[in-house]
This record gives sequence, C-alpha cells and structure tokens, in this order.
Amino acid sequence: MSEHRPPPLEGIRVLDLSRILAGPWCTQNLADLGADVIKVERPGAGDDTRGWGPPYMKGPDGKDTSEAAYYLSCNRNKRSITVDYATPEGADLIRELAAKSDILVENFKVGGLKKYGLDYDSLRAVNPRLIYCSVTGFGQTGPYAERPGYDFMIQGMAGLMSITGERDDLPGGGPQKAGVAVTDIITGMYATVAVLAALQERHRSGLGQQLDIALFDCHVAMLANQNSNFFTSGKAPRRAGNAHQNVVPYQVFATSDGHMIVATGNDTQYRAYCKAIGAPELGEDPRFALNSGRVTHRDVLIPRLVAIMKTGRRDDWIAKLEAVGVPCGPINDIAQAFGHPQAQARELRREIPHRLGGAAPVTASPLRFSGSPVQYRRAPPMLGEHTEEVLRDVLGKP
Repeated sequence: MSEHRPPPLEGIRVLDLSRILAGPWCTQNLADLGADVIKVERPGAGDDTRGWGPPYMKGPDGKDTSEAAYYLSCNRNKRSITVDYATPEGADLIRELAAKSDILVENFKVGGLKKYGLDYDSLRAVNPRLIYCSVTGFGQTGPYAERPGYDFMIQGMAGLMSITGERDDLPGGGPQKAGVAVTDIITGMYATVAVLAALQERHRSGLGQQLDIALFDCHVAMLANQNSNFFTSGKAPRRAGNAHQNVVPYQVFATSDGHMIVATGNDTQYRAYCKAIGAPELGEDPRFALNSGRVTHRDVLIPRLVAIMKTGRRDDWIAKLEAVGVPCGPINDIAQAFGHPQAQARELRREIPHRLGGAAPVTASPLRFSGSPVQYRRAPPMLGEHTEEVLRDVLGKP
C-alpha cells in the first residue's frame, strides 16, 4: 500500500470569524481538507451554538458537559482563540493574523466589520493575497443587502416552503420547512467551492479577492429543476407531498406494515416494477408506457399502485424490487440510518478524543480521497483553547 500524501489544503491558513452554521460549515470543510482553521470567538461567550442545547456531549461519567451537540456538528479540526476585536488592541491582533492568512471567512451583516477596520478593503491593504469570503443573508448589493438573514426565513422567502410538504388540498397541507437547516448548509457548501476556486485563481494572478456569498442566492440556486419548471412553463411549482414533480412513480407508498420509497428513474425500471408487484398490464398500458404519460395520467395510475402496495409487507416489497433492480428503500430514522450496514462499513460515525475526557462524536466527512484522505485531527475546540498556542506559533508572541 502506498503512503498517503499530505491533506490537500495542508499549509493553508484560514481565519474564521463566522459563527452559527453557514460559515462554520464552510470552514469545517476546509479544516477537514487539511487547512489550519483558526476560529476567532468572543471572550466569555464564543460561538452562539455553544449554548444551543440540550443535547450536550457526555463526559466520561455519562453526565452532560458544556459542549452542545449543535456546536460539535460543524467545528471539528479547528483551533479556537478568543479576541475582543471591538477594542483597538483586538482589531490589531486580527489584522496581524489576517496578514499571515490565506483565507478569511466572516458572516457579519454588510459593513459590520468596517467600523473595526476589518472589512475587505482594509485587510486587502495588509495582505493583497487574502481571499475574503463574506457570507450574508442577501449579499453585498440589492435593496435587502443590509438586512439580516436566517435559515428559516430564507427557506420561506426563496421558495422552498412553497414546494415542501403535503399538497394544499390534502390533510396536513401547507407551508413546511426542511428538517435541517438546509439553507445554511448549502450556503456553506457553495462558499467552500468559491474559496477553493479563488485559491486556484490566486495561483495565476497572485492576488486574493472578496467572495460575496448570500443565503438567499444559494437557496434559490439549489431549487434546480423546480426553477427550470417555472422558467419553461410560467407556472410556479406547488407542493407535491412525497411525490416527484417530474417523475412517476417516485414517491412514498404505504404498505401493510409501514412505509417505503419507490423511485423509478426510467421506463425500464417502471416496467420491472410493474412485473414485480404483479401488475404487468400497468407497464404495457400505452398511457403509462413513457414517463411523460405517467406524469400526465398521475391521478389515474397512482391510486392503482397505492392499492397494490398496501397488500404486502414493506420488507417483502423491498426484496422483490431490489431483485429486479428497482430503486427502493425504507424510511429510516437517524438512529436506523447510522445502524445500517452501509453506514457502518463507511464509518459514518467517528469519535475524536476530547479535552474534557471521553470522545466527541462527529459525522464523517463524505469527501473520500485515495491519496490524501481527510484526517480527524482535533475535536471541536473548547472556547479559547488554542489562544496562547496560536499567538505563539503564528505571531511569535510569548
């Protein structure tokens, strides 16, 4: 077996002035890839999510520690320092660190750091190679630029809640948010892509730049085919419950003992599905032979499939469909997902030794590299845990 090479971003330093989720999600990605991420926090308080519990990480004695699960989810592999940059001395310290950093990530309101002399123009004068990533609710321009933005409100404003949830004409219909802060997470992912692209561009130009990443923009962008449905039809898509707007059948079905998902992605899979459930005639019916016909005649086809699926047990249906290559699966809760043999084989739960004793449980990075793999070097840090270390190692301060 060949020896592993250093992580992709080894030697890159990131100054992380962000908090909550979108910015920290980006910087955790960079940290997982080997960057030295220095998380700058307020003395005495730190990142807001440190207090977003319960639940909290358990100590060796089985009792709650001070570390909230929410904070643990997006801060591994980082070093934490405490700096009050509202003071002239603290702002000077951030400028010194910025002068020795490759990337700065912040999620203050537009103009929020200018009063401290920590805005992009000020820091560019100190370090022209600095890549300065600004994550805001609505971006640096536009009539809403100065407004704060939060995941939940953006899910509503950007359209997701108009297409999520049960149909309005059915019981339980109405606006529904996603079960996780998807706006923040997708913004963190777009920010990661932008930072990596800016690093590559810096190889050519030798210069940094400001990255303007908005929750609103990112959330609109992630609506993907639903936006295209609107562009091409002129009609805003509506809620479809657990069905798919453009593919049929591609939805949840009730069985005699639970629920399952059937996801036929093409006409061949659909015909195989019909044979497996004992209804080959539905695969041969010219109304349903092509996906376009199944979408058009959804209200005729789906009730017939619903009636059939209710006659069998979930696991029996899954076995039959998997045997003929039809994509399907159960609806697991999170405990069942981590207990799945595939999750265990991929080691999706990791534990990193923690300063408080015991281990911090974290979700593995999905980024897998054959030659320079992700390393789990540090548990999410305690508040200010590395202040002296960073000031000594980076700035040479005693």
